Amino acid sequence: MHGYRLQGAGYGGRDLKRLLITGAAGALGRAMRARVAHLAEIVRLSDIAELGTAEPHEEIMPCDLGDAAAVHRLVEGCDAILHLGGISVEDKFSKILNANLLGLYNLYEAARAHGQPRILFASSNHTVGFYRQDEHVEADAPMRPDGLYGVSKCFGEALARMYFEKFGQETALVRIGSCMEKPTNHRMLSTWMSYDDFAALIACVFRAPMLGCPILWGISDNDSRWWDNSHAAYLGWRPRDNAEHFRAELELSPGRPETSSPLAVYQGGMFTQDPIFTED
Repeated sequence: MHGYRLQGAGYGGRDLKRLLITGAAGALGRAMRARVAHLAEIVRLSDIAELGTAEPHEEIMPCDLGDAAAVHRLVEGCDAILHLGGISVEDKFSKILNANLLGLYNLYEAARAHGQPRILFASSNHTVGFYRQDEHVEADAPMRPDGLYGVSKCFGEALARMYFEKFGQETALVRIGSCMEKPTNHRMLSTWMSYDDFAALIACVFRAPMLGCPILWGISDNDSRWWDNSHAAYLGWRPRDNAEHFRAELELSPGRPETSSPLAVYQGGMFTQDPIFTED
């Protein structure tokens, strides 16, 4: 198929020379920093926030994704990109615009200029947040974003798809559910993805002989789930953790939400109730 890369550093099981992690100072970036270090000889870490001291196998390159020239320098020499950078919650449009729209465009233009390294784009379940929790959603179902943040991830998926169709740029579009140490409410019994399962997914994405531009649901092997990844079985990812192990704990605290609460009605939970945050 057009754009599938059958050979190249890191793809098909060989080690990467340099892996770029954007958003490396965020909670998810910090969790992945050590977990994916084995995938590449050098891990290049980037954020606008403090990243601490580099380990011997690391490079630190602060970068504002809205600065096109800086992003080009950031991407140069990289074999793969784990793109976790950007605004990760509902916020003012100006902030979302710079990081999630302009910043992503800058990243893809930089990738196009520097050999098209494979990208894992951290998309979000909030692209489909207005589906109800009693609905099973396929990866190709119409998007139903629950806020401007969700809209920005819809834009990101569309941008990645265009670069794949036009230039053959490979991207895994990972709609992350709730990636954290453990689920913290009943909704997350369906949306949770453990750190270890995400790290395993990252390895599969960057080691697969061919990728394309698939939409993947970023969830663990939860008993209760609204999505499945059967369409992407060719990647070989088999999540091992299960949010069900935390059900009894969640029954005690915070307990079940009211049946009318967005936490019990919509897949996007409380994001469906966020206002449009206006500029100061």
